[in-house]
Parts: sequence; structure tokens; C-alpha cells
Amino acid sequence: MTNKLYLSVLSFAALLLLSSCGWIYQIGGAQSEFDATEADLEVADFAYTNQNGEEVSLSDFEGDYWLADMIFTSCPTVCPIMTPNMRELQDMAIAENLDLSFVSFSIDPENDTVEHLKGYTENIGVNDAYWDFLTGYDLEEIQAFALDSFKAPVEKTEDDFLHSTRFFLIDGEGKVVRIYDGLASDLSDIKADIQRTVK
Repeated sequence: MTNKLYLSVLSFAALLLLSSCGWIYQIGGAQSEFDATEADLEVADFAYTNQNGEEVSLSDFEGDYWLADMIFTSCPTVCPIMTPNMRELQDMAIAENLDLSFVSFSIDPENDTVEHLKGYTENIGVNDAYWDFLTGYDLEEIQAFALDSFKAPVEKTEDDFLHSTRFFLIDGEGKVVRIYDGLASDLSDIKADIQRTVK
């Protein structure tokens, strides 16, 4: 890794840490360690395309809870942990009959085409009735969306992407009410919190 790239990664990591954790310092005595209700994060309006070529918009989730993250399918580092974790939460939601949807926004829309996402989702056990993988925008648009909606920077480096590893639980009004660690090795507390919140 060149010195320039190393410094860029370090700078972005610090920014990502602050942007991902800054809400903790705003909410004081929250009722849950995951509670982000006082961070005042609200998802910006969107209309993108899922792995089946269908348009998915913010209005489709009106009145319902949904869990979101940002990934890209060729990610060699964090996404291979995040996506199986999200799949485990999907399986839990189905087993518990929770009214909860899942959305993964690709931050590499140039390569994560509809066709590519379809093959990818089939390989990892996505249930299309619950989980949308979205594309159909350019990099600049998803960068602006992630920052506006989740205060989560997305940056393209020479041969990689840097992005948040958080899962964001959004309520039926489009507000982020919980933030979870997408890299957690034990999802027990996250599952319990989701069940309490969604039910």
C-alpha cells in the first residue's frame, strides 16, 4: 500500500468512525445501547432498481420497519461478514414472523448490475420477498444518499471502496431508530432488540 493510499485510508477510517458513532454522544440516556432515535437521521427519498429489475422506492416501506446496509458484491473484506449477518437476521425475521424488510444498497453500481445482483442473491440465500439489493444509480448519487440519510461516507479508492459497516433499522416514517454493528460476531443482542422494536 502506498503512503498516499495509506494516509487516505486512515483519514477515511477516522471520519467513518466519527460519522458512525457520533450519534452516541447526542442521545444521552437512551433506552437501548442501539437507540438512535435522537440522532435525527431520516432516509432521503429514493427510487432504485432491485435484483429482479423492479423499482423499489422509499414509499414502498411506508408504515413498515426495514433494515438497511451498504455493500458491494466484490468486496474482499467487510461485506463477506456483513452479508451473512444480514442473512441470519433475515432468517430470524422469517422464523419469528416479523414484519421486517431488508435493503442492501450497492456502492459499486457500475459492476453490481441487476443481472449480477440476481446471480449473487441466488448464491447467498436471499429471500426475494424480504430482501432487496439495489442499484440503478451512479457512484455520486449513492455517495450523496448515504451521507444524507445515514451520515455514512462512501469513498472509492484506487482499487476498493470504503463504507459504513453499520446496519440501520428504519421505522415506518423513514426515520433511523436503531444502529447495529454489521460485523458483530454474536447477533443475539441485535436479534433481541429487533424483536422488541419491531413487535
